[in-house]
Amino acid sequence: MHLLEGKKIIVGICGGIAAYKILTLIRLLKKAGAEVKVIMTPSAVDFIGKLTPATLSEEEIYLEMFNTSTGVWTNHVELGLWADLFLIAPATAGTISKMTSGQADNLLITTYLSARCPVFVAPAMDLDMWAHPSTQSNINLLKNHQVQIIEPGTGSLASGLEGKGRMEEPEQIFNILESFFKSAQTLKGKKVLITLGPTMEAIDPVRFISNHSTGKMGAEISLNLVKKGAEVYIVSGPIKADVKLPVEATIIKVQSAEEMYQACLKIFPEADITILSAAVADYRPEKAETEKIKKKDDSLEIRLIKTTDIAASLGQKKKKGQILVGFALETNNEVANAKSKIERKNLDAIVLNSMNDPGAGFGFDTNKITIIDRIGQEFTFETKTKKEVANDIVEYVVKKLL
Repeated sequence: MHLLEGKKIIVGICGGIAAYKILTLIRLLKKAGAEVKVIMTPSAVDFIGKLTPATLSEEEIYLEMFNTSTGVWTNHVELGLWADLFLIAPATAGTISKMTSGQADNLLITTYLSARCPVFVAPAMDLDMWAHPSTQSNINLLKNHQVQIIEPGTGSLASGLEGKGRMEEPEQIFNILESFFKSAQTLKGKKVLITLGPTMEAIDPVRFISNHSTGKMGAEISLNLVKKGAEVYIVSGPIKADVKLPVEATIIKVQSAEEMYQACLKIFPEADITILSAAVADYRPEKAETEKIKKKDDSLEIRLIKTTDIAASLGQKKKKGQILVGFALETNNEVANAKSKIERKNLDAIVLNSMNDPGAGFGFDTNKITIIDRIGQEFTFETKTKKEVANDIVEYVVKKLL
């Protein structure tokens, strides 16, 4: 059985000379057993017509938001929900711009805005259009929106010029989609526990001890785990509403370090992989007052006691075959401190963040990490978006530890 067997794929074709190549791609997808629905912009029809893509996809072509003769509406929401993957190719500069601004003036864009599946874009345009700051800014926005960009190649262009802007060949696009579905299966059947966000340790009913963790890094890791087919359990400290967690995951919300520890204890024995990305408080008030502390004296003493070390506790309970990955955020002696934690807490690997690296640490949409394993090997990555960092972490677990 082919990896694409039964996969539901929308192919959005825009108006460009490279549109004729998408006919080859549709044929390859159908041969692999995929179900293909084709949405075309009006200008795409000018290039390749409707009959050939309809014949190759064995489906009607979706072109207009409603039938001008009958008034029947094309349900773009149903189309978007139907797909396992949405490919837009060739993607023109105009369509890319509409995708970033949400300018929903054709069926392709309204369906894109309704889609919940992974979206891939294969740009095709002249070299100056591709290099223009507006286009590059839009491409970066799409990346931030978790759209996968299939980079154009360099070669002869329709203008007669030579340069970057040539759409990737259909065979290579097919290989990229095939690889995506293959990677989506790498954690199928695996149960993964991940902690994320800060903890809050109550001082009284209105005050608490916490930290600046947003949970964004852990959220991106959990989204990546779900995409790779894992059964994901998230134990989340208090995070803001704009930090998106995968709806497919089981989410346990907690406040304190002790609550996080107790939640982990219930899930950990059955977890194949545990990733501890939460920023857990090291200390908590010995006593949380039941009433708000009033301002009376010039000073206030609060006795703090250690919280349970979740990583060390789970490390003691770890069984053969279980994988335990910790996180370390350091300000000095970063590597030495991280290596010490691996040994003391019986971790298989640790993800090191340094507060000294620009773009790393709390509150950023980027991160810079070094992964260190049990034998002291170090794998250092450049500063990337947290989505890209999440993929690096999960790929490391899959390739190096499983």
